[in-house]
Amino acid sequence: MPKATETVLEIDLRALEHNYRYLKGRLRPETRFLGVVKAFAYGSDSVAIAKKLEALGADYLAVAYAKEGMVLRDAGIRTRILVLHPLPISFDAIIEHGMEPSLYSRKILREFLEAAKRKSQTDYPIHLKFNTGLNRIGFTGHDVDFIVQHLNAREEVGVVSYFSHLAASEDLNQRDFTQKQIAIFEGISLEINKKLDARPFRHLLNTSGIINYHEYQYDMVRSGIGLYGFGNSPKIDVQLRPVATLKTVISQIHRIESGESVSYNRGYIATSPRLIATLPIGHADGIGRQYGKGKAHVTIQGKKAPIVGNVCMDMIMVDVTGIDCREGDQVIVFGGHHTAQSFAKDAATISYEILTAISQRVKRVVLT
Repeated sequence: MPKATETVLEIDLRALEHNYRYLKGRLRPETRFLGVVKAFAYGSDSVAIAKKLEALGADYLAVAYAKEGMVLRDAGIRTRILVLHPLPISFDAIIEHGMEPSLYSRKILREFLEAAKRKSQTDYPIHLKFNTGLNRIGFTGHDVDFIVQHLNAREEVGVVSYFSHLAASEDLNQRDFTQKQIAIFEGISLEINKKLDARPFRHLLNTSGIINYHEYQYDMVRSGIGLYGFGNSPKIDVQLRPVATLKTVISQIHRIESGESVSYNRGYIATSPRLIATLPIGHADGIGRQYGKGKAHVTIQGKKAPIVGNVCMDMIMVDVTGIDCREGDQVIVFGGHHTAQSFAKDAATISYEILTAISQRVKRVVLT
């Protein structure tokens, strides 16, 4: 891989392909696969990731909001796109760009029906989201009759799928709760199939669900974090390859004496002479203040260099005492053996947060 000469986020499409094939290998051949590319494809590059998933044969892509899907359509992506959290203001754009909304409440259903009528649509594809215990968004089983009454008599839309989302599929200590969610979803499935003049397909599993509950893969699964190299389990993580590597360089190295301080508010005070390296990356790039004061480290010449003092907007300082390094040398913030998961864990957070936090001002380099 190329040496960094500035702060860059490398996106390895070969790793993405490996992860896709690994997850597909845990499924029945006929099970559809949806790749989640919301939030700039988990902080990477949504267009590059979507194009690769399209080439690999993914059946669906998913975004959170309509604007994310519009970017993909404008880039020539033709794969079906599920919009997970559509808002009424975006309904016209969703229809104009051929995306498929997840409808999750009575208000949203009524308003999309009106939008589809206004746009003279017939059998426009929609998906129904049910809340089975995550308690975020979604219809409940009590809404089934309302849904049926509104859809069976209308020709503007057609239900393609109904689905739910597991709250704790990565935590096997919560197996009883997950099984309860699955049972609720099964009950809704039976009622929908009896009453709706359609036969939608079903999907429930996220990445951890694919790993821990593959027997409930139904007709499709949805994977986000797994595609980017993390399976929410150390045993699975070693089977996956992180897609993103965040690199930067050493701008300056200076020596401080015992009693001298580093960064704002004197966030670090040396107790002995130290060598401190300044790196051109900070909280405006996604490295939040929670990673400072020794809670996280970067890697230089294969050795750990803890972040010292408070993270600045555009810079962090790391302790390189005992590391043979020079100004201009490459620094791995996360990537390789020092994954985003391990970087985040040091600061008591999760890989999702650090990956999606990487600012758009950080240059993306796509490796094919």
